[in-house]
Amino acid sequence: MHATEDLAEADRLMRICNACRYCEGLCAVFPAMEKRRSFAQGDLNYLANLCHQCGACYFDCQYAPPHEFAVNVPKTLSKVRSGSYGLYAWPRALAPLFERNGLAIALVAAFSVAAFIFGFAAWTDAGVLFSAHHGEGAFYRIMPHAAMAWLFGAAFLYAVVALVMGFRAFWADIGAGGTRPQGLSVWQAIRDAGRLRYLDGGGVGCMNEDEQPTDMRRHYHHATFYGFLACFASTLTATFFHYAFGWEAPYSWYSLPVVLGTLGGIGLVVGPLGLMRAKKTRDKTMTDTSRFGMDVAFLAMLFAIGATGLLLLFLRATPLMGTLLAVHLGFVFGFFLTMPYGKFVHGLYRFGALVRYAMEERQGYPVPAPKRRAA
Repeated sequence: MHATEDLAEADRLMRICNACRYCEGLCAVFPAMEKRRSFAQGDLNYLANLCHQCGACYFDCQYAPPHEFAVNVPKTLSKVRSGSYGLYAWPRALAPLFERNGLAIALVAAFSVAAFIFGFAAWTDAGVLFSAHHGEGAFYRIMPHAAMAWLFGAAFLYAVVALVMGFRAFWADIGAGGTRPQGLSVWQAIRDAGRLRYLDGGGVGCMNEDEQPTDMRRHYHHATFYGFLACFASTLTATFFHYAFGWEAPYSWYSLPVVLGTLGGIGLVVGPLGLMRAKKTRDKTMTDTSRFGMDVAFLAMLFAIGATGLLLLFLRATPLMGTLLAVHLGFVFGFFLTMPYGKFVHGLYRFGALVRYAMEERQGYPVPAPKRRAA
């Protein structure tokens, strides 16, 4: 017996797929499934997070609706995957709150922090907030660096601790607890995640609106992922400049933090917009519409961070700088707050699933090479 209807349905489908095995070359889910004869909760959550939602198995399946077996692997594993975010969240009591109201909580947090920064600046010197500032340290005339570092450092540290605790619970439940990932397995997972190997429909592309394959979802995912990494690298570089050399933001247009931040901001605008459009046009028979709000909250916050960051970059020498800085930092804080309880964790758990799959592959299990599907 399984704890939820989604897990029970996933168990039923995996037993049917294990007997059929027609889709074994499409992605890593089916070879991993074939190594099992029964499916506990951890096994199903492992397979669900290993799934990249390419949709190929739905259109290839001879038992898909309207067949009486009603095999719909993408939709069912999507439901299980979304349920795993709350199951492994830490502390778990907060997960239902964010699941039901993710976007609202993120926006409330964002605008609350923006209002706090406004109030802080107004209490110190109201004229500073709406004045143009130039040169090093201009940002810190709105809010001192120490206050900014403590506020956002605490939020980021909390998010990191919660993510680590959640990943530990996931890693243990999928049967990898007590095992240390080997370096080659981790490297293989990095390569597979970095190029989204299993979002290619077996080699010809992802199915989104219909059975015609396309690589657009993979491109938008790449723009979002690498845009986020570029922004994170920009923040780390700026922190290094500040503490190692005493150079204060804002930096020149050609400096490494600004170049990385600009590229990252563009990625966080283009990627989330493309993914939101892909979600809107995706074939509803493959979509878990009950968790649509969680996905939108995640993409909306990333888009808001990228858009306000770019606006701040281009208007930082104008009287709008104070307002844009407060709004941008508010969205960053809101994102940190919701990271451990929303769609952000799918990247962490998917990477863990890819590491687990690479470990199983290296332990001598036969894993079929991906087969090319006819276009």
